[in-house]
Amino acid sequence: MDSQEVGGLLEDCLRAAAAAAQHSVQPNSLCAELSTLLGEAMEMKWPFVPEKWQYKLSVSANDKTNLSDLISNHLPHLLAVLKAAIVAHEARTALAVVFIVDRFLYWKDESRRLLKITKLLHRCHPDAPVAPQLVIRLARVYLNSGKLQSAEYILSRLINNSGATGCWEYRSESDRALVQAVSIQVRGMILQKLGLWLEAAELIWASLVGYFSLPQPDKKGIGTSLGILANILLSMNDEDFHAFRTNPHIEMSLLGDGSHRLLSAAQAAKMAVVYSQYTSLYVLTNVATQGTCLLSYSFSLECPDSQRQSFLLQAREAFAIGLLTKTEGEQVSSKQELHTFIKAAYSLTVTHKWLGAPQEVVVQATQACQTALAKFYDYCHADNQEKDDLCAEIMLLVCQIKHLWQVEPFINSDVGSYIPESYRNIRDASLHFTAEGFSKVMQRFQKYHTSLCETISSNCKGTKDKINGARLCITALGTTVAALTTECSTEASSLSKGVHKEEEPQQKGSTSSAQHPAQIPEPFTTLGTGGVPKSLSHRTLRISSSSLSSSAGSQSSWEKMSLADLNSPTDRKPEPSNLLKAKTSESNKSPESDRSFIMLDCDCATSDSAQSPIPKKQPPRQDTAASSQPQPALDLNSLANMGPEMKNCQIHPPGALHLKFSKASGLWTARETCVYIGEPTGMEGKQRAAIWVQFLHQEERLSSYVGKDYLMPKEIQFHLKDVERQMTAQYYVTEFNKRLYDKDVMAQIFFIPSEALLILNGNKIVGCVTVEPYMLGDFVKLTNNKEKKNNSIQATEYGIAFGHFTYLFSNGQEVVVDLQGWVTANGKGLTYLTDPQIHSTKIPQGPSNFAARGLRYFLEEQHGPDCNGICQVLKLPPVVRQTHAVS
Repeated sequence: MDSQEVGGLLEDCLRAAAAAAQHSVQPNSLCAELSTLLGEAMEMKWPFVPEKWQYKLSVSANDKTNLSDLISNHLPHLLAVLKAAIVAHEARTALAVVFIVDRFLYWKDESRRLLKITKLLHRCHPDAPVAPQLVIRLARVYLNSGKLQSAEYILSRLINNSGATGCWEYRSESDRALVQAVSIQVRGMILQKLGLWLEAAELIWASLVGYFSLPQPDKKGIGTSLGILANILLSMNDEDFHAFRTNPHIEMSLLGDGSHRLLSAAQAAKMAVVYSQYTSLYVLTNVATQGTCLLSYSFSLECPDSQRQSFLLQAREAFAIGLLTKTEGEQVSSKQELHTFIKAAYSLTVTHKWLGAPQEVVVQATQACQTALAKFYDYCHADNQEKDDLCAEIMLLVCQIKHLWQVEPFINSDVGSYIPESYRNIRDASLHFTAEGFSKVMQRFQKYHTSLCETISSNCKGTKDKINGARLCITALGTTVAALTTECSTEASSLSKGVHKEEEPQQKGSTSSAQHPAQIPEPFTTLGTGGVPKSLSHRTLRISSSSLSSSAGSQSSWEKMSLADLNSPTDRKPEPSNLLKAKTSESNKSPESDRSFIMLDCDCATSDSAQSPIPKKQPPRQDTAASSQPQPALDLNSLANMGPEMKNCQIHPPGALHLKFSKASGLWTARETCVYIGEPTGMEGKQRAAIWVQFLHQEERLSSYVGKDYLMPKEIQFHLKDVERQMTAQYYVTEFNKRLYDKDVMAQIFFIPSEALLILNGNKIVGCVTVEPYMLGDFVKLTNNKEKKNNSIQATEYGIAFGHFTYLFSNGQEVVVDLQGWVTANGKGLTYLTDPQIHSTKIPQGPSNFAARGLRYFLEEQHGPDCNGICQVLKLPPVVRQTHAVS
């Protein structure tokens, strides 16, 4: 090699060195505080980036700042360092920057892109450590987007392997315990989304034990778990609350005397506010929950009349505190924060209504809330530039509502805190949790998490190596379940010519899971479309007396009413409407959204026909704050049987009744809420179409919800039976899961919770739609409601065993069929189902309930004479066909 050639190569090296120097990472360009944080992140000093106040008993003035403020002021510099580190192939520095900005960008709805960067960095540099916070962030994003299986696998591995993930090295065992506590907390949120309130509450309690047992209790974690627990207690039924309250592992003294579920929930929310008082988003979220609990209790039968106004005033104070967490013109860039601001403003309006505020002010404030929710729907589907403008418009409307209700700042001696002096008198918990105690708590869940870890084969996409059980790679899990196809389709019922059982859209997204009740209910099935159907889906009707708002808010919101005892006169004057073409859904009459629910007892016989017994009116309880007008009870039977078909019209601007069904109590619950009916999702079946829905009281603020609306008009009873049937199936599957767990079978099946929304326009009901959380993944059909089953999927074997179980559990009277949803390729792990059918001899047969014929189809065709392997493992007795089942 001559000198000229050597010189050329050296020149090339010099240019390369100069380019590298130009793109070299210069952490010194950051402020001293961020430089320190970056260094500590690279040293793996903590598994989660801590707030200054998070672990301190005594908080100084300098500690009352939030990391989000620091990052917001220096985000361009941080992202510049991130880019330079990527170009320079300095993966540890790049991942440390990602770690620091992760939480801030999560609240700005930018986690998806940040996690893509994280995965790419790990694939190129598998030896660079990825913080547990980022791994759990991936699980949170999966939870919000409907990828529950992937979220569960990530969390179960972290829990089962003491937080081990990739090359991350822990400084102490308490850091491992912290990761387990956060993981079990997010798992509780998954069960909350699935409507499994008792199981969710137990997991959230376990996370509280973990946070309290740390050398310095994690105040941020404690506050978050208490807020989640408050929402769970608000939603659960009294039977589940009794089971939770009497659990020997639960220290109910933390939540007051436990005399009433809603008061315990309010106490949990208030404690959450105090623990997180230096972060505006957490204060807003938790005071909104606290106000909801207090407002609900003020309408409960257990609330003395003399104290009702006092609880309303406390609720008003809570909502006002939330609205004061941002000043006029202050920037809000979080989807959750915007949603909660609208909810707090709406709930404050409801509270003022029940305190006797002038009707014209109530209407004005309600209309502002309606407009804000419509803009929020647009915000969720807008690009970044539009989001900024919509955010400003939404907050301007919130400020208008604050001015209408004269919300004034409170006296606060603690600069940096977002709560008034009155909240600081809450006593600190005198509970003494230990690391050993937390370890024992986690052992109670070990069997489940171990079995779930064994159901998935994980490979690192960076090295293609098999992942050791003690590690979790952030790239090891795909974003969807394995693609499954099915040739099965729902066959037409031969009971009636031209009547077809509904086949749902074969969609990649929908909704699933469920509640779990405590008694075997009467099954409810969906009617077919024989003849010319009459639908409340596309119809308007009037409610007698004052308004539906009044009737829905009558007497006590926790009043139990039997359908057989209700007979509210109804003016059946129909007007045109079409739900699929509706946009905003909010009420002219100020809704009393956050009042707790009216409860409707559905213990009367229900058949596949839309006819119901003629009810009698139940005498109302007289409330001092609501006795100025008649308070008719809500009669679901009267609503169910409305007649003529309607033409299309635009809805201006309606509200909604949010209806839930509890199998444990056999009761319907209802409250008014603010709803926006969005665009069709593009998924359509033979009978129903899916549409996007946004409403203020959805269980998960960051999750998407879909509504299912009948294409042909249907009475409201059809929608209610859809909900009841799915909750019935969830009752059976909860018992089935217990049997699987007891026999060490590594599978769990869930039905997605289904609820109903009655769409209102003032004092008229203009439509009805069932709603479910959106699920993402490949939608498959395991069985139909007749003979067919999909043997190409191993999960079908579990489905057939489930049908066998329901037949035995119902004493040969019922079987759950038509199983469809989201499964794993090997049938193990987690399966989420939706839209089942139930064949039953307990009630008269109908177009979708084949009764004895349906039982015979299952026993002879789907199950067959021999039990499959799952039936044998569960030791299910052979099916004995009753005479009526084969006649």
